[in-house]
Amino acid sequence: MSGPDISVVICVYTEDRWEDILAAVSSVRAQAYPALETLLVVDHNEALLDRLTKEYKESGDGGGEVRVLANAGPRGLSAGRNTGIAASYGEVIAFLDDDAVAERDWLRHFAAGYADPNVMAVGGRTEPVWASGRRPAWFPEEFDWVVGCTYRGLPRGRVKVRNVLGGNASFRRTAFDFAGGFATGIGRDGDRLPLGGEETELCIRLTRARPDAVLLIDDRAVIHHRVPGPRERFRYFRTRTYAEGLSKALVARSVGTDKGLESERRYTTRVLPAGVARGLRDAVLARPGGAGRAGAIVAGVLTAAGGYVVGSVRARRGGVTYSVVGIEGEAGVEGEAGIEGGSR
Repeated sequence: MSGPDISVVICVYTEDRWEDILAAVSSVRAQAYPALETLLVVDHNEALLDRLTKEYKESGDGGGEVRVLANAGPRGLSAGRNTGIAASYGEVIAFLDDDAVAERDWLRHFAAGYADPNVMAVGGRTEPVWASGRRPAWFPEEFDWVVGCTYRGLPRGRVKVRNVLGGNASFRRTAFDFAGGFATGIGRDGDRLPLGGEETELCIRLTRARPDAVLLIDDRAVIHHRVPGPRERFRYFRTRTYAEGLSKALVARSVGTDKGLESERRYTTRVLPAGVARGLRDAVLARPGGAGRAGAIVAGVLTAAGGYVVGSVRARRGGVTYSVVGIEGEAGVEGEAGIEGGSR
C-alpha cells in the first residue's frame, strides 16, 4: 500500500484507563492502512510504565511494533507528545487519545491527505461515547469540544482549517522542523483545571513559519472517544469552559489575538446564536432539553469569557513560563504567562 509511513503516538498517564489504553492500541493494530509503529508515552507513572512494558514486551507480530517509553520532559501532554515525536520513525506522526478507539480506515484517510506535499497536518472527526449511553438532553452539540469531540459548527468533508484537534490528528514530521514541538505550559498536565489549546498554538505557529502549509480536517477519519459520567454533568461543563477561556488567553498571548481568536469569533457570532435559537425553538415545541441547551450555550459563553479575562490579566502580570523547543532538544522560543497547567 503506497503512502507515508505513519507512527501513532498515544500519551497515557493513569492505570485507571488500563482497559481504554489496551482498546486504543488494539484499534491502531487493526488498521486497514497499517501503522509503522505505536508509541505509548507514559507521563511520569512508574507503575504504569512497568505494567505496559510487560504487556507489550513481545508485540512485533500483527499490527506493527508497540513501544513503551517514559515522557522525557516535564509532566504534561505536550511534553509527552514531543517525546513520542522524537522517538518515532514515521514520515507522519498521528496522535490518538488514550480513551478513544479509531475506526478501521482512520489512518488510510490520514495518509490520503498527504498526497499533496503542502499538507502539513490532517485531523479527523471525534464522536462521543457517553457513559450513560446517550447524550444528556441539556448538552449542546456546539459544545462537544468540552468533552474532546468534534462540535457542531466545524466544516464537514475534507476541508482546510486553521488548526486540527489534538486527540485525533496527524502531522508531517517536517512540520516540527519548521515550527518546533508542542508548547509546554499551555496544555494539560496533572489533575487541575482541564486546560487545552496547545495544538491550536502549534498550528498557528506552523502556518507562520511556513505560509504555504495546508492543514486539513477529513471527517471520514473517525475515532470514538469515551466520555465518563462526571463529564456529562454541568459542573464539569462549567469548569471546562472556564479553563478554555484561560487557555485562549495564553494562546492569544503566544500568537496574537488576530490568529489566536480568528475561528472563535465566527463560532461565537454565528454558530452559537444559531444554537440558542434551535434550543428555544425546541423548547416552544416541547422537545426535551431545548431550554437547557439554550441556557448551557449562554452559560458556556459567559464562563469562557470570564476565563479569558482572568487569563489575560494573569498573562499581563507574568507568571508560569511556557516554552517551545525543537524536538531534538535545541533551545527554542520562550515566553511568560500567568496560567497554571491543567488536566486531561
